[in-house]
Amino acid sequence: MSETETSLSTIQSPFPRLRDLIEGLKPGASPIDMTIGEPRHGVPSFAADIIAEHWKSFSKYPPINGIAELRQAIAAWLTRRYALASGVVEPDRHILPLCGTREGLVSAMTLAAAKKNARGAAVLMPNPFYQAYYAGALTAGCEAVMLPATAASGFLPDLDALDPRLLDRTAAFYIASPANPQGVVATPAYFERLIALARRHQFYVFSDECYSEIYQHEPPASALQVAAQTGDLNRVLVFNSLSKRSNAPGLRSGFIAGDASFLKDYLQYRNVACPQVPIPIQHASVALWSDDAHAAESRALYQAKFAAANEKLGGLPNYYEPAGGMFLWLDLSHLGGGVEAAKTIWKGCGVKVLPGAFLAQPDKRGFNPAGDYVRLALVDPLDVTRDAVDRLASMLL
Repeated sequence: MSETETSLSTIQSPFPRLRDLIEGLKPGASPIDMTIGEPRHGVPSFAADIIAEHWKSFSKYPPINGIAELRQAIAAWLTRRYALASGVVEPDRHILPLCGTREGLVSAMTLAAAKKNARGAAVLMPNPFYQAYYAGALTAGCEAVMLPATAASGFLPDLDALDPRLLDRTAAFYIASPANPQGVVATPAYFERLIALARRHQFYVFSDECYSEIYQHEPPASALQVAAQTGDLNRVLVFNSLSKRSNAPGLRSGFIAGDASFLKDYLQYRNVACPQVPIPIQHASVALWSDDAHAAESRALYQAKFAAANEKLGGLPNYYEPAGGMFLWLDLSHLGGGVEAAKTIWKGCGVKVLPGAFLAQPDKRGFNPAGDYVRLALVDPLDVTRDAVDRLASMLL
């Protein structure tokens, strides 16, 4: 068995691990599941009407580069959302639709690795991280290099700590902003520094921005926005989707945008190796990207739930309000760490939370940078969320 095959066997979904952890433990109250980041505010109803209108198109193979209307709608949204100059994002050069961002985050890594064409190429990613990054690196035959993203570094990888020799053999750098699970947002200065490193050392920035429309106060910046200020999108690819913005994870509709040269080759690769977005879904996606009102309404619901959480749990040690995303990242080291805390909370009040250790990889010393934490997804209605944080406060404070 090869080293890559051995490493692939270490990829584990956190949810079966949690199921095994609490199996046989009786919940202390009626269960509330706060583990899965599945938006539950509802898909706008007009999307269903559009899918029904175009249902006959399910009989056709969709174009791999998407219908022109979809690329145009995404370009218009990017331009509107990030105040880009007209023409910075060209629909036919800088955008490709994806079947959700997960498949793109994995498949784009294969091309990035091929372009690096270096023995022992590395892929850098924050730790903790979205499991697709790890899968993308290993599927491409690269070394997955975990960069601690802890409170000490502001929950983002410390760019100044990176060895230039490592950067020289790096094919891509995954970054998430707002981050899953910590909710931290990368500043424009952070993106500027990362993009400069990418261009100097010839790797790609893969910026996962799926939570960009869920934020508490200020709208997060985009790596694309920062790159555009230099007049060049070279080495920068951003990923986004309708899963979180439009509460439509089952629609499987997203996009990759940025470096035109990369996307030209990626289009050829996708044409033989990747799935297309069904045409009726593309038409619905046009309408969803073109409408900002439903995203604003959904964001207000998240803000209300975070306000309830801040009120009840703000007294916890090291508690902080995340700048974006849909998760609370609670330091429960005083309860023995995230794994023990998850069991204690489940037995004590019936709230199911996800141990942070299940979202990270231990380093060579066995240290897991997320071991002290649990992740809570604030996706349920406000009344259910209030019930959950009330229960947690009665146990933890």
